[in-house]
Amino acid sequence: MRPDASLLEIVAQLQVGLAAGEQVLTLRALDPDRGRGLYAGERVEVDGVVHVHRPYRVWVDLAERLGLRMLTPRIVGDAVVELRFERLDRSARWQDEQLAPSERYGRDSGFARISKLEDPDLVIDFADALARTKLPANPRILELGVNRGDMFGLMTALDPGLASASFVGVDHSESALALARERFPGENFSFIAADVNALPSSLGSFDLVIAMGVLQSPGVDDRALLRRLIQCELGWTGALILGVPNCRYVDGERIHGARQKNFTQPELSLVIKDIAYFKRYLQQHRRQVYVTGRDDLLVTAVAAAASQEPPR
Repeated sequence: MRPDASLLEIVAQLQVGLAAGEQVLTLRALDPDRGRGLYAGERVEVDGVVHVHRPYRVWVDLAERLGLRMLTPRIVGDAVVELRFERLDRSARWQDEQLAPSERYGRDSGFARISKLEDPDLVIDFADALARTKLPANPRILELGVNRGDMFGLMTALDPGLASASFVGVDHSESALALARERFPGENFSFIAADVNALPSSLGSFDLVIAMGVLQSPGVDDRALLRRLIQCELGWTGALILGVPNCRYVDGERIHGARQKNFTQPELSLVIKDIAYFKRYLQQHRRQVYVTGRDDLLVTAVAAAASQEPPR
């Protein structure tokens, strides 16, 4: 590949290799360190040869869009790196159809291998969302789909003051709840085995309700569940954080963008439709709503300033 080749030419070359069944594809490019501070596409001359600068972000994004994993680049000479891309095994997904429905997110599932807390976007965006909630002292916090309690761990790490909060986690996986109880044995942590479509009536009122990816789960009536949360579980000045998945996991990699069946590229209409409904409904119930995030879109709803007192 020429050092001044366009991105379109590079994409075409990689697609030819994929069509030929190659498992590992290679190409040589200017070492991105040689173009620090430049934008993708700017020219860099090295020893009389004109190269096109592209930061590593471009190569990582390109690999993801073509269903490839970018391997560690190799230094070749003073100014060039050899980029290597490995074809992803599209059949290597975490779904476990052989497990009982209640255990497809349980301790022995493929999902248990995934740690959302290793996603920088989620950690940073959730920290911002949590700060927006402005929780009172000793709040009551409910998480639906708590699984092994990762979000409880993240919250208490982000805000050590929450160590005295009352946490209630609901999940339908007994094995995941067993892990959560081992991690959080304190009396202020309570874990309940239940279907989110049929929540117990005795949960009480909460200052914060969290549901990460739950409303989009198969078999969940997201509209009915949201109404139940607003009308029954959320205190008048309470806050809500909803996580809407905008990614999938393949062969150890997180792939950006929601997919619909038979679509090869992200098709976001369902995500947009859900978020638009959530935002409109929450605003109708006197909440200020913020939509943030990337691979996990966060809908954060907090009580509007004019709604600090319940209606008379």
